[in-house]
Amino acid sequence: MATDYDAPRRDEVDLGEDSLEELKARRVDAQSAIVDVDEAEVAESFELPGADLADEELTVKVLPMQADEFRCSRCFLVHHRSQLAAERNGELICRECA
Repeated sequence: MATDYDAPRRDEVDLGEDSLEELKARRVDAQSAIVDVDEAEVAESFELPGADLADEELTVKVLPMQADEFRCSRCFLVHHRSQLAAERNGELICRECA
């Protein structure tokens, strides 16, 4: 239930004096007439400008592994030698996987 923190506060004595009709009227007023909307359904109808990238090709220059780099045997990412944590049975392991 939403609370209006700017409204003047009432004492507990005043709260007990509300009639049943007043409480029912407040409850009806507080209910919203807005219907729940499925956000996923609404999001599917939006079309972003320039969003169709189906015909685009991504070109990336791939560099070979450098002499000061190694490939972790657990996560298979290439790291700098400063990230080497351990070498077990010839397998190099980075700090994140150690």
